[in-house]
Amino acid sequence: MNSEEKQDCECAPPQAESTPAGEYDRSLEESDIENPEASRMKRAAAKHLIERYYHQLTEGCGNEACANDFCASCPGFCRMDNNAAAVKALELYKMNAKLCDPHPSKKGASSAYLENSAKGPRHNSACSDRKMTYRDLHPIRDDFKDLSYLTEEKVYEILDSCREKEDYSPLIRVIGRVFSSADGLVQSFRMAKQHTKEELKSLQAKDEDKDEDEKEKAACSATAMEEDSEASSSSQTADGASQGDCGGQKLAPDEVSVDVDAVRRVYCRLLANEKIEAAFLNALVYLSPNVECDLTYHNVYSRDPNYLNLFIIVMENSNLHSPEYLEIALPLFCKAMSKLPLPALAKLARLWSQYSAEQIRRMMETFQQLITYKVISNEFNSRNLVNDDDSVTAATKCLKIVYYANVLGGDLDMGHNEDEDEEPVPESSELTLQELLGEERRNKKGPRVDPLETELGVKTTDCRCPLIPFEEFVNEPLNDVLEMDKDYTFFKVETENKFSFMTCPFILNAVTKNLGLYYDNRIRMYSERRITVLYSLVQGQQLNPYLRLKVRRDHIIDDALVRLEMIAMENPADLKKQLYVEFEGEQGVDEGGVSKEFFQLVLEEIFNPDIGMFTYDETTKLFWFNPSSFETEGQFTLIGIVLGLAIYNNCILDVHFPMVVYRKLMGKKGTFRDLADSHPVQFQSLKELLDYEGSVEEDMMITFQISQTDIFGNPLMYDLKENADKIPVTNDNRKEFVAQYAEYMLNKSVEKQFKAFRRGFHMVTNESPLKYLFRPEEIELLICGSRQNLDFQALEETTEYDGGYSRDSRIIKDFWETVHSFAEEQKRLFLQFTTGTDRAPVGGLGKLKMIIAKNGPDTDRLPTSHTCFNVLLLPEYNTREKLRERLLKAITYAKGFGML
Repeated sequence: MNSEEKQDCECAPPQAESTPAGEYDRSLEESDIENPEASRMKRAAAKHLIERYYHQLTEGCGNEACANDFCASCPGFCRMDNNAAAVKALELYKMNAKLCDPHPSKKGASSAYLENSAKGPRHNSACSDRKMTYRDLHPIRDDFKDLSYLTEEKVYEILDSCREKEDYSPLIRVIGRVFSSADGLVQSFRMAKQHTKEELKSLQAKDEDKDEDEKEKAACSATAMEEDSEASSSSQTADGASQGDCGGQKLAPDEVSVDVDAVRRVYCRLLANEKIEAAFLNALVYLSPNVECDLTYHNVYSRDPNYLNLFIIVMENSNLHSPEYLEIALPLFCKAMSKLPLPALAKLARLWSQYSAEQIRRMMETFQQLITYKVISNEFNSRNLVNDDDSVTAATKCLKIVYYANVLGGDLDMGHNEDEDEEPVPESSELTLQELLGEERRNKKGPRVDPLETELGVKTTDCRCPLIPFEEFVNEPLNDVLEMDKDYTFFKVETENKFSFMTCPFILNAVTKNLGLYYDNRIRMYSERRITVLYSLVQGQQLNPYLRLKVRRDHIIDDALVRLEMIAMENPADLKKQLYVEFEGEQGVDEGGVSKEFFQLVLEEIFNPDIGMFTYDETTKLFWFNPSSFETEGQFTLIGIVLGLAIYNNCILDVHFPMVVYRKLMGKKGTFRDLADSHPVQFQSLKELLDYEGSVEEDMMITFQISQTDIFGNPLMYDLKENADKIPVTNDNRKEFVAQYAEYMLNKSVEKQFKAFRRGFHMVTNESPLKYLFRPEEIELLICGSRQNLDFQALEETTEYDGGYSRDSRIIKDFWETVHSFAEEQKRLFLQFTTGTDRAPVGGLGKLKMIIAKNGPDTDRLPTSHTCFNVLLLPEYNTREKLRERLLKAITYAKGFGML
């Protein structure tokens, strides 16, 4: 700043020079305000003091050992931006705070300041007309050793200086110093809060002895500084928005004080230079262990929420996923981030949820690449568990933050939740004995809930459409090396020193999660069996370690319903025993096949349109609850129990429900968009109503009263609201009409039937981690398999042979060539014929254990199958043509389930 500029800005009357701040004669304020001279002197003195306070806050007195807490030269002083310094100067003036005398090192500047001040009020008008610029307050210097934090402007200033000299070493040293220091990074790139003139006046109004004219003139320099700051709104410094002891502004719970846009601009300018990029890398290696220590032992976040800034700043580095970072820097940083407390993780998730899909994907890929790199570069097995690799587990915990940000940033449906069951599922009568034996049941009130999910108040099922697909969060290499039996053990024990990937189910594929569910089900079965044995010993009861169902084929629904209802009332825990089915009058041991046939026969009976429990849509090939059904609630409870038992006993059912059923099972009500799947005709009509550009009331003449047909085809009227027949649907209320129509169709009309169905399902799965692990579409995959993943090549590779056939037999080669030549629909018919369902199990057809057995020499008989065991009985036909003709006829005209 040259002398002329100082003359323009550093102006004050000479009278104030001789009076120290602490001894300023406040009697001036009590002088007669009618005296113009006294009033002028008072305003000039106030203005001069405010300017001195401002210079003290921004430049200091020059004494490095200064003990004044309100001086920039004090070692413990927190730096602040122009806005904050201006406001603070006003506050210090009003509280008559201490002013430092200029240190000898600043005598030159000080004397010039006083000299310019002595030139009198003639120069005050110049101060009013001229704004102080950034360069006035921060002249360019070549020495940046005292720079402890960065702003966007400061980075550009250093960068320009380095370009002029063609030497980037000063910038590299500054980046290394700031980005390796937690304190420096926390204070960097702050978002300065913009103070309006009204706020400044509000602060000044506390001084009752000042009139409005005095206040405006006294704030001359403060207003100039404020306007200068507004002109460079991207400027951020250490204290302006701080939440702590530095006199800054209090942050809202979800606000952060770092200017993310400024950070991105800085990275964009700097990362193009390889030498500067290396400085970021080295600084991160040095920074991360210190941050991990601070979070682990010093609880630093609770003292200063702005500590989160450093994680925000580092994660904006678009090169984090590059190979240079994957070896050391990124693993160390992930370990530090994983130590953040729950409120900090939630705050990060909320912040990142405001990012674009591309930014979310970049962060997701950063952590995914680290996980994949560590998995591929190590040999994990049952002795060297991937669960023990700190880098992989830390990256997975960080990925969870991005996952929930992806959920929060997506299309959320937070409101439409199903009501809880009025009557809770009864507890087992064995509970007391379990407690006595030290076997108290875990999670009595249901499955666990992720703490971060609770903190955020959002569930995965609330998200209709995430920013990026959930499938992109699955890491297949990790799934390949994960020892699920060990991981499940860690999941149940819940120890801090053992990490379970089941606590982050988004990273697991459906096959791996299904295996974890299988272990949970089997262990629960063994637990119930052991409890039963103990009961028989203690109370002398008959030993019954299985869920035994003895049914007649021609009365299968009645027998199953009566038996399961008795179990549900007497001891629901028996439903969690291993299922053992016996058909009356038939010999056979149930090793899975008899149970599967039982499920198939029950479903065939229940979904028979003649019974009327469900309606069938020929267009969608899907079933829906019949609101006019005469069947009892017990029948619907039975089908819920059957679905739960199928999951519990690892059986695939030939069930065809729309997705809204599985969403409702997970606690979400059906809405208008669900009609597209369950009732496509009504959905299309309602969509046309919403899109109609003419007058709905005049052209369509519909009201809030709708009509439905009962089981006999008789029309039934239903009012969507009170006096519905008198309320026309108009352009203004058609959205309300559509929402209430969907509410009636999907929820209210089938409320009784669905509640019974859901209650039966929860009788079996209420203690299962089903809801914790799976999304609604994955629940459907568990129950009835997949229609997409029909890989018959994988089925051929896993098929076994019996009765004299082998992989190299002529008939087997002809058989597979024939099957591979089938059209898609013919392949589904073949699956239906052989296994009882046209869908693939979880993991694809490669997980299906099919057996092809020889059924005699060449004959005109058709191939037959045992669907309960996935066995195809194939005669040894002489020619491929005959094989194709016989097989096509068998699969085309086969009907029903069981043995053909």
